[in-house]
Parts: sequence; C-alpha cells; structure tokens
Amino acid sequence: MERGGCLLLFIFVGLLSSCAVEGLGVNWGAISQYRLPPKVVVQMLKDNNLTKVKLFEMDDSIMKALAGTDIEVMVAIPNYLLRTMTSPNAATKWVEKNITQYIGKGGVNIKYVGVGNEPFLTSYNGSYVNATYPALKNVQTALNEAGLGDKIKATVPLNADIYLSPTNNYVPSGGYFRPDIGKEMEDIVKFLDKNKAPFTINIYPFINLYQNPGFPFDYAFFDGIKYPLMDKDTPYTNSFDAAYDTLVFALETVGVKDMPIFIGEVGWPTDGDRNANKQLAEKFYSGLLKKLGSNQGTPYRPKQYIEVYLFGLLDEDAKSVDPGNFERHWGIFTSDGQPKYPLDLSGKGKNKTLVGAKNVTFLPKKWCVLKPTATNTSAILQNSKYACNFADCTPLGLGCSCGQLDAKGNASYAFNIYYQAQAQKDGSCGFDNLAMVTTKDPSQGNCTFPIMLAPPTPSPAPAPAPTSSHGPSSSSEADDAESPKPSSSYYYGPSILLALAFQIVASFFF
Repeated sequence: MERGGCLLLFIFVGLLSSCAVEGLGVNWGAISQYRLPPKVVVQMLKDNNLTKVKLFEMDDSIMKALAGTDIEVMVAIPNYLLRTMTSPNAATKWVEKNITQYIGKGGVNIKYVGVGNEPFLTSYNGSYVNATYPALKNVQTALNEAGLGDKIKATVPLNADIYLSPTNNYVPSGGYFRPDIGKEMEDIVKFLDKNKAPFTINIYPFINLYQNPGFPFDYAFFDGIKYPLMDKDTPYTNSFDAAYDTLVFALETVGVKDMPIFIGEVGWPTDGDRNANKQLAEKFYSGLLKKLGSNQGTPYRPKQYIEVYLFGLLDEDAKSVDPGNFERHWGIFTSDGQPKYPLDLSGKGKNKTLVGAKNVTFLPKKWCVLKPTATNTSAILQNSKYACNFADCTPLGLGCSCGQLDAKGNASYAFNIYYQAQAQKDGSCGFDNLAMVTTKDPSQGNCTFPIMLAPPTPSPAPAPAPTSSHGPSSSSEADDAESPKPSSSYYYGPSILLALAFQIVASFFF
C-alpha cells in the first residue's frame, strides 16, 4: 500500500538457525511519534535472526546502524523523487550519494533499490505514470555504470490494482495489465527481465475484505473455502493464490515467463477495524507461513517457494489514516518493539514468541484521565476531538480494541494518548481543567492505555499553546500548555478527526 511519503522499510527474514521460511521478509516502517533508535531495531533484527531489510527512504542513522552487520538491504527512492530520476545525471548522483558511499568493507550490504512505491495506484490519477519507467531505467543504468549492476538490482514495488481479469470471467488465467498503463507495464517488465531483476507486487487479502462487503470472509485466509473459485479445472481456495497467479498470467501476456516475483507487502492489521485484531492477524500469518514453509507454491506455479515481505515490523502511530484507521496497526510488533502474538517463522505452527526490543526507555507510569467530577459535556467533547487531532485515537472506533469503552472512557483515552504523545510534559494534561494525572493504570480488558517511549534527548521544541478553549489547558496552566502544530508532528496529510468515535462520545453525554 502507498505510504504517502512515509518512511517505510522492508525486512527480509532469511534462513534462520531455527529453520525460518525461506525467502520470508517483513516491512519495517518508522512513522511514529517517537521512533525506536535504529541501533535498538537492528539488535532486535539480530535477536530474531532477521537478516534482510529494505528501506523506503534514505535515513543516514539507519544506514549507519546497519553498517557492518551483513544484513541485506533494499534501499528505495520515494515517489516524490521519481520525476527527478528521469534525469540520467540525477540518477547517477543519487547512486553516488545513497549507494556508493555506504557499500564496501564494513559498510552496508545493499542488494536492491525500490524505485517508487505503488506509483501506478489509480488514486494517483496518473501522476507518476510517465516518470516511473524512465526512473527505473536511469537508476539501473547508473548502477551498471558504477560497476554495481551485477550485485544490485532496481525494481518497482507495485500494487495489485495494476492487473485485472475480465469482468465476465473473473479468473486468474484471464489476467492482464490495466489498459491505461499497458505500455508502461510492458516496458517495465521487459526491462526487469533483461536485467534479471525481480517483479515486486503488494497483495492484501485484508483490503479485499475491507473494501468489498460481499467478499467471502474465509477466502482471505488459508483454511479452505466451501465454494472455491474455479478457473476451468483449477480450484482457488484463497485470494493470495488467485492474486499471485493473475499476475503470472498478466506477465505472460507481455511475453515474459518465469520472472521471479517478490511479494512486497502482505499482512493483517490488529486494530482500527472490526476485522483487524490480534486473533485474525495470528490466523492469517499462521496460514500464510505454513503455506510458505511447505514450498507448495500456487496452482499455476506449484512446488516453489515464494519471496514474501510481511507487512509490517512495527506499528506506526503517526501514519495517515486516509486508507483506513487500521493503517497504524500493521505491525507484528508494537511501536515500542514488543511482539503482539505468537508467531512461528518456520511455518510449523508452533507456539513461539518473537524477541522484543531491548534496552527501551519508557516515560514514567503516569496517565492522563478525565476527572470524575467533570460534567461539562460540550467541553469534554471538544477537548477530546482536539486531543485526537494530534495523537492516535484509532482504537476507539466501533469494533476496535477500545470500542467497548463508555463515553468517559473514550475521553480518558483521548486525553491520555495526547499526554503521552507530548511526552507527559507539564501543561499537557489540563484540557480546560477537565483532566488529571494518575498513577493507576486505567486500561480495561483488551483496551490498553499506553505509556509511550521516552523521546530522544533533546526532544523537539513544542509549538505555541493554542488560543482557543479547546486546547489542553487548565486555568492555572494555560500559559504553559504545549500542543504541536500539525506540521511539527510526524503526521502527513490532513488533521485526523475520528468523527465516528466521538459521535459515540456525544451519544453518551447528550
């Protein structure tokens, strides 16, 4: 899925000493209020024998943390640089700056360059169609001219909306590339084939289920389905296989067979939607990993292992929620590096737990909650909305992990998540004198009121206090209130208003 300019990383999981699935990978995104230090994440990768990583934007601190580790790295060029890369000179300079300077003895083990991320999404209205192939060609040419082309390959991570099947015969064998990008796709495919580079595609059964009310629930998983999709005499019992083979047939329509395919992203979120939870995520991954571990391939490419990058490594609490509130909850680890559920990377279905991040520093065990005496319902609602403009309230949605809270619980959650996002600074738990700090954990059932990671030192300077009564201030602390401007946080895109969650709040109060 497109990450809206967000820093995203892909991490391959190599052959582990514990016999992990061959070719397995995982995306590591870093769009959070407070990021884990790169050295901590790299150590976490080592502890879990994760030996391959892909970055979505160049970050010097991450590259330095990876140097000397022998972890294989896929770096990337974000979409906003694609037009720049249509200049051969710019591509050459990019390779010199972002590849050449980091490789060599004791350097970073770079293997791939991802040119853009899902640049042909229909929602982009063709913005990158004319730039993607020239950028790909120029980057690979620059690698070749630098004497690196045999070791480092350029690829383009693409969304599965680039190919279709006929509406009157919706089966994999009818796969073809979208007519509006047909020429571009043919050029890209043949160029990748010529340079022995992989084709990278993102497949999301969860998104199929989320976007299509009539989508068969069981078809998103790997346990079989009563009425499989029949392609002539070939049954398809899950959407992953069908999507994969549709691509294979589409590749053949432009004359390329046996091209290596990487699954750039595939996963299941754990919050932000009624079908996004830990139980279903564990179910999805268990089925996927068992499939991959057995090297059963797909109906059209049987008995082959499939290169897969799970999405993703960490939750990202500051990502845009334009695609859906689940966007911040794709991680197999929480944003502070703790595993969410059992996950056996070997595909044998054993009850194993990944190793979490070590030497992580948290803020003190303090929470900001609604005062028991607070009665001004209008002010509570407005302050709750304000808090959720600058912090992650997606768990409050219907069917989500905190969706069972009552109105006061919703307000407390909003106040606390803002308080944590502000690093528990003085003045950030006022909210017109409606809130108070407590040392008693207000978490309820599956709803966790988090304590956030301690920010780096020195932490970013706060924005000026708001002038309206909707900010986090009390009568005694108004001058000290600290609330960020949208541009000073890690958010991208418009401010977030979880209208649905706070309609629930309003329904309780009024």
